[in-house]
Amino acid sequence: MPQTTETNRKIILASRPKGAPDDTTLRLETEAVPLPGKGEMLLRTVWLSLDPYMRGRMNDAKSYATPVEIGGVMTAQVVAEVIESDVAGFSKGDYVLAPSGWQDWFVSDGTQVLNLGPEPQNPSWALGILGMPGYTAYAGLLKIGEPKPGETVVVAAASGPVGATVGQIAKIKGCHVVGIAGGAEKCTHVVETLGFDACIDHRAEDFADQLAAACPDGIDVYFENVGGKVLYAVLPLLNPFARMPVCGMVAWYNLPGLPDGPDHGPQILSTILRMKVKMQGFIIFDSFPAELYQEFARDMTGWLAEGKVRYKEQVVEGLEAAPQALYDLLEGRNFGKVLVRVG
Repeated sequence: MPQTTETNRKIILASRPKGAPDDTTLRLETEAVPLPGKGEMLLRTVWLSLDPYMRGRMNDAKSYATPVEIGGVMTAQVVAEVIESDVAGFSKGDYVLAPSGWQDWFVSDGTQVLNLGPEPQNPSWALGILGMPGYTAYAGLLKIGEPKPGETVVVAAASGPVGATVGQIAKIKGCHVVGIAGGAEKCTHVVETLGFDACIDHRAEDFADQLAAACPDGIDVYFENVGGKVLYAVLPLLNPFARMPVCGMVAWYNLPGLPDGPDHGPQILSTILRMKVKMQGFIIFDSFPAELYQEFARDMTGWLAEGKVRYKEQVVEGLEAAPQALYDLLEGRNFGKVLVRVG
């Protein structure tokens, strides 16, 4: 069912998953296109961003953000076109970055909406390399990881939008960079296209040994976005005063309870203590001053223009394909920043 001017398709949270989400978790519904009132504007979704944090919003648990209500539209950032506007600073034909969620149409009063202008170049980049994922990589690495020339930086999910950006910035800063990814194709991309010094396939039976061989001088910065066995392989390699920015734990997002196997809590905490590791979690738009985004936008725009940073998108066609695309993302079956072309 394509996007139309008569119907608003929306994907709602139908039930809270226990473990991995399935066909009963999300549901496509339709309604009339909403009408904007005084001081409001009507937005038509063009691009929808899919990100791992969405799994957490399905849970009714204490977190940094309010969970999606049962029957509520799934949360997401989108790039949308302004169709009608009675909001100062926004005109018909402008493209905007907005928290519209998984739906075709959205009425907004301009709150939390960023105007991208009438003809933005690469508008989808506002959801990726020039948006939340790119900013997460930039701020987490530079402000918490504090990489220094000659140090070893390791990042998992190295072909994804955050990991790929972390590694490329670390190379710009003169570091030895080792990525971790799932499969030979991704690892080849990470080394040959993104310029990492090495990339280790976490599916390899001797993964931990390969990682140690790629980091002969230990690890100074580990950018944590995965958790699981990758974290356990990294811990013995951390150098004294290593830094560990933590922005995600995607390997554990679908767990219904504690992970199987031995309790690694003592190993994690004793390593932090003995190696004097700085481990800091962060939520990108809550953890840093607003002016840092302007610094990021300036630097990243320059690096992209100079060819120092490369960026890969995986485009999924149609709103109805979004649920399966998110499930694939949570299982590591994506390659690059996942976007849904809605309109």
